Amino acid sequence: MAAKKWLESLSRIKPNSGRCSSVSLSGIHVISADQGRVLCSFCIPAHLTDPEGYWQTGAIATVMDVVGAVAIMSTEETLKVTTDLAISFFSQAKFQEEVEIEAQTIEQKGKLTMVVVHIRKKGSKELVAVGRQWMAFSSARPFESKL
Repeated sequence: MAAKKWLESLSRIKPNSGRCSSVSLSGIHVISADQGRVLCSFCIPAHLTDPEGYWQTGAIATVMDVVGAVAIMSTEETLKVTTDLAISFFSQAKFQEEVEIEAQTIEQKGKLTMVVVHIRKKGSKELVAVGRQWMAFSSARPFESKL
């Protein structure tokens, strides 16, 4: 499946490669990706933590954005762009803590698709964050940065 392969390829890119999303996804493990649902596990690496050792919120948002996109790709076979992402944070995950990330498509309205992403601590199942995300098909052609 294209969606699963794409996410797995991002997980293998080294954190110092300069690619923003790959920095946050390096080491993510895809457990399953099919029919609008993706389940992953992830051990929080040191480079994604703040000075106190907690997973940075920006890195959490990036993971939610990409895993949500993969959930949509698993049914629509197209990459969409985020138009709205709302995240609620409930607890903190820290360095070397393992979390589960589950994304599921909820609704489709025309070119818009809604996906909900839950992040839980693997051992206790304590909720870390929930993201509600709307994504839309973009007809714009991708471009390569000159940077």
